[in-house]
Amino acid sequence: MSLIQVINPNTSLAMTETIGAAARAVAAPGTEILAVCPTHGVESIEGHFDEAIAAIGVLEQVKRGKAQGVSGHIIACFGDPGLLAARELASGPVIGIAEAAMQTATLVATRFSIVTTLPRTLVIARHLLQQYGFTHHCAALHAIDLPVLALEDGSGVAQEKVRQRCMQAKREDGSGAIVLGCGGMATLAQDLTKELGIPVIDGVSAAVKMVESLVALGFGTSKHGDLDYPLEKPLSGAFQHLN
Repeated sequence: MSLIQVINPNTSLAMTETIGAAARAVAAPGTEILAVCPTHGVESIEGHFDEAIAAIGVLEQVKRGKAQGVSGHIIACFGDPGLLAARELASGPVIGIAEAAMQTATLVATRFSIVTTLPRTLVIARHLLQQYGFTHHCAALHAIDLPVLALEDGSGVAQEKVRQRCMQAKREDGSGAIVLGCGGMATLAQDLTKELGIPVIDGVSAAVKMVESLVALGFGTSKHGDLDYPLEKPLSGAFQHLN
């Protein structure tokens, strides 16, 4: 059996449940999903400041997951906060949902569009496209102009805006696939794929299958070079528990 830790880097329990449900929906028989979130931090991640705070919570959860014997870790926020630091700390594979979704999109289409939440997060998405080498694959980025937690308010307004933006992206961008740019959108992908007739990719689901594949291949995070375990040095104050 494989145990995969899915980390929601914000503190929203409702969103953690949504993300966990999406992960379990695609997990193979014999894969157990452990969906977790920090007990302190920010309730939604919508900027660079939020990501910096959330990264500490991610590292805390990775350390806890290692102690529980998980096979791999998923960072379920589209900014992939703390990804490289988490890979240093982990022995198993660590996958961020933005990188997973973008990589998956390039395997099924030559061009993809991204649909995310607030316009301010589009800059973060562009930075990730450059970092991961996918800029030339991305036709356009769209924002529904609603905060992350609108996806959990029960009104359905945010979900309908996601649907409308995805339809617009297909119609105007000439993209063969659409990437959903928020972990809170995870459960929308399957229905949108059927409705639009093109792959609508949720990074949580994509990351689960990537971790399963890497574990099956016997691959963990390489400890040769910059992703070797952090240099041993004392951490003080609020960070002592990460020693």
